[in-house]
Amino acid sequence: MRKLILLLFILVSTFLLVAQTLPSTDTKPPNVVLILIDDAALMDIGCYGGEAATPNIDRLAKQGTMFTHYRTSPMCAPSRAMLLTGYDSHLTGIPNLPLFTPPSYAKKPGYEGVLNDKVETVATRLKRKGYRTYVSGKWHLGHEEANLPNNRGFDRSYILDASGADNYEQRPYLPTQTSKPPWYKDGEKIDLPKDFYSSKNLVDELISFSKEESNKEAPFFSFLSFQAIHIPVQVPKKYSEKYISTYQRGWDVIKRQRYEKAKQLGIIPNEAPLGDMLPVLKKWEVLNEEEQKYHAKAMAVNAGMLEAMDEHIGRYLQYLQQQRQFDNTVFIITSDNGPEASAAGDVPIMKAWLKMVGYHQDYERLGEKGSYNYIGPEFASAASGPSAFFKFYGGEGGLRVPLIFSGPTIPAQSIPAFSMVMDVTPTILSIAGIDQPKTAPAGPMTGKNLYPMIQGDTNRVYGPNEPVGLEAAGRRVLYKGDFKLVKNGKSYGNYNWQLYNLAKDPGETNDLAASSPELLQEMINHYSDYAKQVGVVEMEDDYEPLLEIQSKLGRQMKEAALPWVGRFLALVLGFFVIRWWRNKNRRVEERFSD
Repeated sequence: MRKLILLLFILVSTFLLVAQTLPSTDTKPPNVVLILIDDAALMDIGCYGGEAATPNIDRLAKQGTMFTHYRTSPMCAPSRAMLLTGYDSHLTGIPNLPLFTPPSYAKKPGYEGVLNDKVETVATRLKRKGYRTYVSGKWHLGHEEANLPNNRGFDRSYILDASGADNYEQRPYLPTQTSKPPWYKDGEKIDLPKDFYSSKNLVDELISFSKEESNKEAPFFSFLSFQAIHIPVQVPKKYSEKYISTYQRGWDVIKRQRYEKAKQLGIIPNEAPLGDMLPVLKKWEVLNEEEQKYHAKAMAVNAGMLEAMDEHIGRYLQYLQQQRQFDNTVFIITSDNGPEASAAGDVPIMKAWLKMVGYHQDYERLGEKGSYNYIGPEFASAASGPSAFFKFYGGEGGLRVPLIFSGPTIPAQSIPAFSMVMDVTPTILSIAGIDQPKTAPAGPMTGKNLYPMIQGDTNRVYGPNEPVGLEAAGRRVLYKGDFKLVKNGKSYGNYNWQLYNLAKDPGETNDLAASSPELLQEMINHYSDYAKQVGVVEMEDDYEPLLEIQSKLGRQMKEAALPWVGRFLALVLGFFVIRWWRNKNRRVEERFSD
């Protein structure tokens, strides 16, 4: 009997032990937090070798998976469309920045400039499976009612629907914004509070959405889309002052330091050459002492803005820990494109506009409320580290950005395999246990699921002979295995097809187009196939995005000026009519008096 009891005890104990180790059939799906930085280079974040202190992002990266060969679009709106849908930007209706799209192109299929109804956002797909869905931050996918987040799958939203805006006030940052930047909360237009600072308030609103949620048992998807570090680059002085001495060494030194750090971190091979600073860019040594001082502070504000953003990310992480949600949350952190090189405030007409609307560029207050700050093309090139070019161009500096996955079931590792911005949505769906749809109006998703690669089931999701195309504003790119085909337009490109072996030359210093004509033609043919497949409408060879902005600005200024010109002419005409009438009356009076 004792033996029987002992045997039963062992069997029951074994059963209970096994039962505890088996996965629960009613396990809650993981929460997902997608954090998007605006205009961050691959090496801007601390864990990728940057100078800015980003301890909260670094902690997530250390615990999770860092991708080192992830690519996105060279400009924000197409990137966001691809990030949130899993489709090539031409299939979403946003293949270009609306600001850059010539009026004649806006009427062509796929070039509407707003998210079309042929694609669904990842939020729509998650919401259908019981997720609560929130967005806080820059949207830029259309402000018509049908394209606001509350009609694209998000339960709660607090968004800026513009390419950018001031970080302290509801003030435009470009003359093409003819009114206050449009902010919406849950589909309704709002005014910003007086104590607004973008990174702080975006996190505040996201936390408030969670606090106000009635269905707290459901998993959630949060899209936190920062304005940092988009122009105007702004942050309170306490964050920026510590970095001034770092950048006083100049952009050439910073680029070289990031290049050396990239080799140490395995981001590029040890023998890889350094990507060139474009020859038209200024050398640090030609600047006088005051100019060097100013540029160093401008870049220090950039680093400070990243640090402030990270601090507010930390507040959100702390909130999730307090709510016991952190351990079941997958965090995804990336950037929409490479560093911003525009030096808008250096243009005379822009300087006049900045003064007219109340911006300043004073050294002492740079980065603070009322200032208009930017890092310019030289420090943008330095931010690109080992890479060439920056935002708005098809060079690796504009396309190669950070991507981090961290959370339950995500191992600590670095993945060097090629991946694309369209891959994020399929991966989120996989993590949430949701199958991709077999059919959809836009066809099957362009992107691929990275989760098997994260789990170690495969070492790549794109085959060595699989071509992957990309196009935005006439910047044409095609990847295939180790090779990259690229054509960059004005202002800094030469509009010729160029060919590079990225395995040996990630800095794009040695153009193989002339020495490998057969491979060049093969890659061009692949690009043509891609362009036909997704509906690329090629830009003219003389097309330049910045000239398109200037053209639109000129038209808007003319339209804005016409009423004033009309009023002025009416006043002048009125003056002469009154003068004529008075002279006529005077002559009549003189005649009668005679």
